[in-house]
Amino acid sequence: MSMEISEDIVIVGAGIAGLATALGLHRLGLRSLVLESSPCLRVTGAAFTTWTNAWQALDALGIGDSLRRQHPRLQGEQHEVRCLKRKVLLETLAKELPTGTIRFSSKVVSIEDSGSLKLLHLVDGSILKTKVLIGCDGVNSPVARSLGFKKPSFVGRSTIRGYAVFEEKHGFEPKSLQFMGDGFRYGIIPCDDTSLYWFFAFSSSGQGNVPNKIKNVIDTTKLDDLICSPLRSRAPWEILFGDISKDNVCEVGNACHPMMPDLGQGACSALEDGIILARCIAEAFIKRSTEEKYSEEQQYEKIRISLKKYAKERRWRGFDLVTTAYTIGVIQQSNKIVISFLRDKVLAPLWSGLLLQKASFQYGRLSTK
Repeated sequence: MSMEISEDIVIVGAGIAGLATALGLHRLGLRSLVLESSPCLRVTGAAFTTWTNAWQALDALGIGDSLRRQHPRLQGEQHEVRCLKRKVLLETLAKELPTGTIRFSSKVVSIEDSGSLKLLHLVDGSILKTKVLIGCDGVNSPVARSLGFKKPSFVGRSTIRGYAVFEEKHGFEPKSLQFMGDGFRYGIIPCDDTSLYWFFAFSSSGQGNVPNKIKNVIDTTKLDDLICSPLRSRAPWEILFGDISKDNVCEVGNACHPMMPDLGQGACSALEDGIILARCIAEAFIKRSTEEKYSEEQQYEKIRISLKKYAKERRWRGFDLVTTAYTIGVIQQSNKIVISFLRDKVLAPLWSGLLLQKASFQYGRLSTK
């Protein structure tokens, strides 16, 4: 006999977007259940650049200062920019959640309607009944498919990312070093005095020589700290015209707006999503007085409106980031003579201004007041 459990809010995926949303809800006094298909947190992998908009979210969640102490600020940047270890961020988010919030080894195999609720059938045979379903389950999201989104497409480029740990200081200054050329782009960003994040993005025709100092960083990286993957992105018009939310379901993070890494906003925008979505959902659940009561139909309508508000707020932001990241990636790795000339002689001075512009995005506080 299958076991049936009821939860007000279910989040599928214990990645950055999922845990940030869960912690945002917790800070607002709301419980959620996070379903993770893996048997434990997926903390393997590399790191990522965190810009000002990400630190705004981390501060709102109450974990910004503890993360700052572990990751020095990069030099030469007008904004607060640090290279944040994925493992440290996920473990910090998870630690702040109440015990039992994350349910591991819980893969969703199908989703169906049950009146105003959603029924989630899990691989172990159990069934979850929920008022709100949030998809934070990455580029192959079943929640996104249930909303009518296509699978993100391969853009003709791949990337290798690594996290290298040295026994002694690595000797690199706390600065971002990036190089680009004929079909490739690579770079190194220090996380602290003894660890580095590095990446190598390339097309099938890419060619390039890597200095010995960079090769040493790659050689130092352990196999478990390497990720090699094809780059996938969603068509911008899908985000603009598709159903980011529908009824009591919505999608967040890479499930909604997977993008090229060239803008450095993938994880940052996922943190933005978590704050804004938690705030919107709280408006549907937090009552203005102890006497206020909702019928099942009234609660469903408030949830539908709150998710629609979230989708409206994030639609243009997602479209902008996906479009910009794709365009930058094409230009930076182009081997076309004209585009290469424009990139190196004309556009190069504009990159930093564009990055700062995207990182300056203001999206308000976590509080609903």
